Amino acid sequence: MIWIHPLSAEVEENARVLGGKAYGLIALKRLGLPVPPGFVIGTGAGRAFLRDGRLPDGLDAELAAAVAELETVTRRRLGGPERPLTVSVRSGGSVSMPGMLSTILNLGLTTEATKGLAAETGDPRFALDSRLRFLTGFASTALGLAPETLRRPTDTQARDATGPGHPTDAWDAAGAERLRLADAVAGVEALIRERAGAPVPEDAGRQLQLAVRAVFASWDTPRAKTYRELHDIPHDLGTAVTVQAMVFGNRDRHSGTGVAFSRDPNTGEQAPFGEVLFGGQGEEVVSGTSSTRPLTDLAGREPDVWTGLVRALNRIEEHYRDACYVEFTFEAGELWILQVRPAGLAGRAAVRVAVDLADEGVISRQEALLRISPHHLRHARTPRLAADDVLTRGLGACPGVATGAIATTADKAAWMAADGPVILVRPHTSPLDMHGLAAAAGVLTASGGPASHAAVVARAMGKPAVVGVADLTVDAAEGRVRMGARTYAEGTLITIDGTSGEVAVGAHRATTATSDPHLGRLLTWADEAAPRYAGEP
Repeated sequence: MIWIHPLSAEVEENARVLGGKAYGLIALKRLGLPVPPGFVIGTGAGRAFLRDGRLPDGLDAELAAAVAELETVTRRRLGGPERPLTVSVRSGGSVSMPGMLSTILNLGLTTEATKGLAAETGDPRFALDSRLRFLTGFASTALGLAPETLRRPTDTQARDATGPGHPTDAWDAAGAERLRLADAVAGVEALIRERAGAPVPEDAGRQLQLAVRAVFASWDTPRAKTYRELHDIPHDLGTAVTVQAMVFGNRDRHSGTGVAFSRDPNTGEQAPFGEVLFGGQGEEVVSGTSSTRPLTDLAGREPDVWTGLVRALNRIEEHYRDACYVEFTFEAGELWILQVRPAGLAGRAAVRVAVDLADEGVISRQEALLRISPHHLRHARTPRLAADDVLTRGLGACPGVATGAIATTADKAAWMAADGPVILVRPHTSPLDMHGLAAAAGVLTASGGPASHAAVVARAMGKPAVVGVADLTVDAAEGRVRMGARTYAEGTLITIDGTSGEVAVGAHRATTATSDPHLGRLLTWADEAAPRYAGEP
């Protein structure tokens, strides 16, 4: 039995074997697009792990051989003290489950490898930042520690710059940042030893084995099961694990990460749409915990990366004959594509894309009709909020209007929904909020953008969502939220508009546009096609 396959254009296995992520990456390789080298542990190994509770026989040897090959290709060594190889370890089921399974970045950054990375790049700040990201991600994913228990050192344990042993007159921002990161790393290491009973392994190979087990096991988490039940995804498919050489969005001022749709997911307009985070890594964007910038800002900051990304989006859309979604990173001005999948547009956007692609000659009118389901049509005439007193505004992430009682946690949303519609109001959402998102009529978050967890899940469920409300503060412990200068208790009725991003207190009527030219044309095509199929059984 062969468990591992290279990310190579010559690989012919399908998505059921490779998982959707690796299958998409191989397609990108065939298109000649930049993809970091790596390999995939197939879904068969994932199913065997879930069945037997251990990695299948033969996988350890294949894993060692695959790592050795990756080391040869990159001319680096996993966990090595000089030119260290670091990798990402990502899930990838045959059916997309955005944000539901586990990911670990920067794996292989042992203590010695971190020193090696600092020496190689001449940037200790970057090396320490990457080590800190690895420790927190590995501890929460592979060791089962709650992420919030690891935040104190990261957020607040910075030394006083005027304290003993610290420079004063010659102090600079770069030195202060290095010191803060060194303290944070030491603090997280201490917390891990205290709460897990042992440190993160200094053996990079052991790190990888534990990470692979953790990603396989994430298939059976409650959040993943809930998502599959909501979307009628079989429970026995299992996930693959994709391992790739890291590219660092946090490398320098010419680095960053982001997500991009080839067409606007809210309207279907033919223009790249998404968000970018300069100096960050991908998990910060998809989690919704960081303040991102509109994707178009990339054109001014990194024009070569922007040009490459637009060309890649056009090439990918041409290949798939549909709107697409990609995740990307750029390191020191060089673009890399990390994931591709269908855009998964809803309602009016799906209708417009189908009609526009038919007009462009990419698909036929018949195929355009087949792509639009009754679900799409139900949401095609997007309602809009009709309120004179708008309380605040964020970013519309999924069209529609929803009214409901404020619920500040996923548990409360699930409980309160038995008595009527609720709006889940959170600083941001995570996979742990899945049951609350399923119960809520809509979602409202203080942070995040169009590709944040809240936005992606809401779009998949067809629920109105507003994200990135800058003046929203959520106090779940006290059961209240603050928007602008006003405070509202849990249970207060609010209305959100997932198109405009508007939020209003109370119940408000919604208005619906009387006509949509793209929908009108699609329905005309349906009328014209009806006689053709009237006599068919």
